[in-house]
Amino acid sequence: MLNYEIILYWSQEDVVFVAEVPELPGCMAHGDTQEAALANVKEAMQLWLDTAREFGDPVPEPRGRRLIYA
Repeated sequence: MLNYEIILYWSQEDVVFVAEVPELPGCMAHGDTQEAALANVKEAMQLWLDTAREFGDPVPEPRGRRLIYA
């Protein structure tokens, strides 16, 4: 599950770290620290995948190019 690319960055506007998963449309989370943002996005990824499977939506295969970009 964790083979999806995660992009982690600081949002000055929101004053939090943001973690996005480009391969899972709309899947993102934030946190006060990098570690919190990553933990939150891992939970969001699992929920995204569970929901897609529940409704029979396609689940993209991880591309595996970059795993974490910070």
